[in-house]
Amino acid sequence: MSAVLFTVGHSTHQAEYFIGLLEQHGINAVCDVRSHPRSRYNPQYNRETIAAALNQRRIAYLFLGKELGARSDNPGCYDAGGKILFRKLKSEPLFTHGLARIKRGMRDYCIALMCAEKDPITCHRMILVTRQLRREVSINHILADGGIETNAEAETRLMDALKVHPDLTRDEDQCIEDAYNLQGEEIGYVKTT
Repeated sequence: MSAVLFTVGHSTHQAEYFIGLLEQHGINAVCDVRSHPRSRYNPQYNRETIAAALNQRRIAYLFLGKELGARSDNPGCYDAGGKILFRKLKSEPLFTHGLARIKRGMRDYCIALMCAEKDPITCHRMILVTRQLRREVSINHILADGGIETNAEAETRLMDALKVHPDLTRDEDQCIEDAYNLQGEEIGYVKTT
């Protein structure tokens, strides 16, 4: 695999620090995968604000939250209790279209998928989005300190956190899939009425 896709969580970083993380890794395009690109607590990451700040540093900004966000307008993507079902969301045509845009964009840009969560294993950008791309492209998660965690390293950490390990009945590939499924159930959005 020669293509590399990055992910990053803006967390509570000041915008200047966050943009420095991107520049450190040669990112020239950010794809925002938040369903609702605004933050009451970190307004520097509101859609228009972060887009303008990135543009000033010649980093392209693209909102893909409609396509790759962790929420859906389709009621069929939720269970009876209002919880999003990642297994259904990943099959939506809009989601598939978003993944295709990422893959096409990687031909010309060094892309980072941006969401709010600091840790990739607690964020849909890994548990939902890059999970679908992990066999096609190399994935590197930019950590809060600027370090890189490969997707394989993050998957091992996820299995450890959930205590899902290979045994007589499950090999490592099945354990990774089980860990993704368990974490998806844990972090999935729940609609409030």
